[in-house]
Amino acid sequence: MPLEDDDQRRVDQAMAEVGADGSGTRLLVLNASLKQRLGFWTVFCALVNRAIGTGVFITPAILLRATGSPGASLLLWSLGAITRMCSLLVWLEFGLSIPKFELQNRNKDDSPAEGVSLQNVPRSGGEKNYLEYVFGSDRFGRLRITCMYGVISITMGNLSGNCIAFGIYVLQAAGINEGHDSIVRTLAVVCMTAACLLHATSRQGGIYTIIVMAIFKTYGYGPVHGETITNSITQTGPTNLGLHTSFAHARRDFASYANSILFVLYTFSGNEQPFYVLNEVIRPKKIFARATISAVALLIVLFMLVNIAYLGVVSYDPNLDILCLSIKDSVNKFNTTLINDVVANHTLIEDKCNLDMATVFFGAVFGGQLAQRVMSGIIAFSIFGNIVVMSFTASRVKQEIAKEGILPFSLFFARSTNTLWALIRQRLWPQHDYVPEQSPAPALLLHWTFSMILIGATSVRAPEVAYQILVSLYAYTIVIMVGFFTASGLLIARFFKEEHKWVQRSGFKPWGGPTAAILYSAICAFLLAASFVPPKQGSPFLTEVKWYVVPTVGLSFLVLGYVYYLGLIYIVPPFFKKGKMLYADRQAVIVRENGEYVQYLEIVDTAWEAGADSTDSSNMEMHRRPVLSR
Repeated sequence: MPLEDDDQRRVDQAMAEVGADGSGTRLLVLNASLKQRLGFWTVFCALVNRAIGTGVFITPAILLRATGSPGASLLLWSLGAITRMCSLLVWLEFGLSIPKFELQNRNKDDSPAEGVSLQNVPRSGGEKNYLEYVFGSDRFGRLRITCMYGVISITMGNLSGNCIAFGIYVLQAAGINEGHDSIVRTLAVVCMTAACLLHATSRQGGIYTIIVMAIFKTYGYGPVHGETITNSITQTGPTNLGLHTSFAHARRDFASYANSILFVLYTFSGNEQPFYVLNEVIRPKKIFARATISAVALLIVLFMLVNIAYLGVVSYDPNLDILCLSIKDSVNKFNTTLINDVVANHTLIEDKCNLDMATVFFGAVFGGQLAQRVMSGIIAFSIFGNIVVMSFTASRVKQEIAKEGILPFSLFFARSTNTLWALIRQRLWPQHDYVPEQSPAPALLLHWTFSMILIGATSVRAPEVAYQILVSLYAYTIVIMVGFFTASGLLIARFFKEEHKWVQRSGFKPWGGPTAAILYSAICAFLLAASFVPPKQGSPFLTEVKWYVVPTVGLSFLVLGYVYYLGLIYIVPPFFKKGKMLYADRQAVIVRENGEYVQYLEIVDTAWEAGADSTDSSNMEMHRRPVLSR
């Protein structure tokens, strides 16, 4: 559908203006063309693919060992399900309500009317935009929040832990269960490199990969687990799921339960990923909420059924100190008649931190070591799909951070480039009206670089320990810490930003009003503090890495972000920029498509320039001219 004449005129004017500028400090960033936008099923599949990674396979065994109780384990999964739905509602209310632009009013027939009104125009970047809106009220606030969030997102906003898990499971699928740590990390590097190259080479190829893998995950695991539940729950109910036995040996260890919740939330995490590419979604106000809520609802049902299926085949013996899981050796596919005496006649499985219940389950259902190796291969495939989604979305938020001018070579990392496939297609099959697809290749490079740094930084540890460290750090910083500030920020917007009349102008009104934000912020606040409580002896969270390391390092990222901000206003201007101030200007061109306002393109202008009282670095601020909009 072509743009209206007025919209097309302003788009052409903006492109000509940037093209005529020879300063090299201005950058034109185009949104994806209408044909390349993400639809309902792409958003749905991206969220499903992101959520089904390592967590659903590894976390159930960790929870069972941490709580000592199948019943308590299922209760924690239920709590995680409620928490993740609350977090999605928080992000939806923010994402479909801000940012707001002053746009020309329109009549019912869509013709221009007198006056202007505040309109929400969905923008990529996720919680970066939300935190800046709430906490960036003064001239320094926005820059401060951008720096503090940017440090966390750029350094920890990747799945380097899952890359290590990918290497572990590839070797297990090959029949190599221990040793060869260097090969594991080599495979981790290959995994992340392949995911980033895929998106840099072909935008549509990456999207098709996300869709296909999501379909495989959903329909590949469902039938096995679903049928197993029906056939096995009656056999193992008295052991694992019985009302009087499932809580009989529950551990009394506060720290183990707190860390278990953290791992459950990591397993459910990924709700925020589609918000990083929100302005690339077609008709977001119409389809985005339905797509994300449907995907999370499916994931909640799937994860709960999968855990019940695990407990229907895998039996837990609390009397074994060095072994927590045991299965009946002779159980074949869906033959569970001998499960009742599993404790008396079991095959001992070597206890390891990375022992996942999925391979045990698969071996019990299908029998033999070959089945477990096949399951390891399936898990490795699932992990790669998880990393493909994360690379696609996380690179966009890093691009948004670069647009603020706070990074070295910001304009380089903020740009989008034509993909290799677009160049090849235009050369071999030239079309006059073809719009080349683009990808944030420099931001993908930034994403890849910090993933490599984390993989290298944990190379002194065994891969299993490195995985647990990186997962815990990601969960503590990205899921819990950022989640706490986002949810509490929504409460501030609701109750204290009265000048904006938030409730009346909110573009998405969740069920229960502020209930979701209250619950999610409270749970996140609890976990931020509870992570400092030491676990008791025998807890799976009591490893060679002290319990306080992860929360201490996680909180230090806040301090590091603030120090980075102070450096930009007190150190860089007088010592490196001759007293100049940081100039960052983002002008969005807003157009009307399919009845909704969308951001068609953006002009990014960043530079260090002299200004009033520029010799005083305390006067530095982020300059922003009025948005180019209708």
